[in-house]
Amino acid sequence: MKRLGWIAGIGAFVVVVGCTDMSARQQGTMSGAAIGAAGGAGIAAISGGDAWTGALIGGAAGGVAGNIRGGRQ
Repeated sequence: MKRLGWIAGIGAFVVVVGCTDMSARQQGTMSGAAIGAAGGAGIAAISGGDAWTGALIGGAAGGVAGNIRGGRQ
């Protein structure tokens, strides 16, 4: 469990630092993918499916949606 906390902390740090000089489209894609992956994993876990598959599908769908939305601003 301690290892998972370190991995999550490092991942969050990289995301926060990496977003500083991105365009609106890039930020939308990254945010959409992250939110979609979290949502997909959660829904898959609740419904009894494979959380990794849900995260993959949700991340792909969220990335596409975020890219479209980020380009409009």
